[in-house]
Amino acid sequence: MNILQVTNKVPFPTKDGGAIACMNLTKGFYELGNKVTVLAMNTLKHHVRADEIPDEIKKLATFIFVDVPARINAFEALINLIFSRRPYNAVRFIDQKFSKSLQQLLTENQFDIIQLEGLYVLPYIPVIRKYSEATVVYRAHNVEFEIWERAAKLAHGFKKFYLQNLSKRIRRFEKQLLNTYDLLVPITARDGDILDKLGNKKDKQVSQTGIDSSKLIPDFSTIEFPSLFHMGSLEWAPNQEGVVWFIENCWTEIHNSYPDLKFYVAGRNAPQWLIDKLNIEGVIFKGEVADAYKFMNSKAVMVVPLFSGSGMRIKIVEGMALGKSIVSTSIGAEGIHVTNGKNVLIANDAHEFIDAVSGLISDKGYFKEIGENASLFIRQNFDNLAITEKLIAFYKQYTK
Repeated sequence: MNILQVTNKVPFPTKDGGAIACMNLTKGFYELGNKVTVLAMNTLKHHVRADEIPDEIKKLATFIFVDVPARINAFEALINLIFSRRPYNAVRFIDQKFSKSLQQLLTENQFDIIQLEGLYVLPYIPVIRKYSEATVVYRAHNVEFEIWERAAKLAHGFKKFYLQNLSKRIRRFEKQLLNTYDLLVPITARDGDILDKLGNKKDKQVSQTGIDSSKLIPDFSTIEFPSLFHMGSLEWAPNQEGVVWFIENCWTEIHNSYPDLKFYVAGRNAPQWLIDKLNIEGVIFKGEVADAYKFMNSKAVMVVPLFSGSGMRIKIVEGMALGKSIVSTSIGAEGIHVTNGKNVLIANDAHEFIDAVSGLISDKGYFKEIGENASLFIRQNFDNLAITEKLIAFYKQYTK
């Protein structure tokens, strides 16, 4: 099949969940013999030069980047709040230049599947309908309004008001765009159920983000045991909130019980205020690491104290694949169908987090058992090629 993936940011480097979800499927499509084109907005925040893409990635697809500023501007956000009913998050990605590039691409090529990666490229469906007869797929990486609804519950003052307003706008926006596509492909079953309740009537198939087992190989030769770590994009508010919560509610008690224990925090684009918060005894801020898998292999217990967000956390899947024992909130582990106490430990308050972490770092046998079960579970359920093959079979039912 000839497949077009449309995304609101360049899916490289693969250092965040959205990029990983997009690129892993691109690779799966290619390895199964499909022709793939990726049309991506090249935003100011995540700008990538074409010559930065390595040859091993370039061979997977034809990559077309269109410069779209999509800048975040506080004044524009305020004006949008006062004079518009559309969510500012979505408005930033509606761009005439990108629309023309899409039009030209559709005029010059005949695609079987056009897969829209996320909510913010759905407004381009009218252009697709006008210039293409392809089957249009909405790949829902998460339930967008839920991210902001959950974030609002944790906020205070004007920020709380703004996020509540934003979540309502996004929910309305999300609902208006339901069923404008032909097929729905949510990354988690839970997200698919929520979108059905919101009004989706189109056929759907859940398709999780797969992993490449050949690259995610557990290595305990350099592991620092005991140790704790958190890894994720530190420009993402849910990660920021979670790390700060763990520091303020759990770390002091854990550190008092285990004074030699280190808690490593890694991730890109951490704001200075967060770096300052992490400047306490026993906490080591690593920033962006050169090799994420090498870093994860070198540390022991992964903590994921997420209380907002939506979709599936790819870093948990990767951590499990690497045999990490993981302590996560229920929200953090959503969509992965883990078994508490077998392949991951679920903790939803400070007391549960402290107990779970203490149990793992005080019993190396228990630590190893959870990690081994985690690795086996991911290899049995998240193989990228098997997931992509199943998705292609679903698509073939709806293509001419």
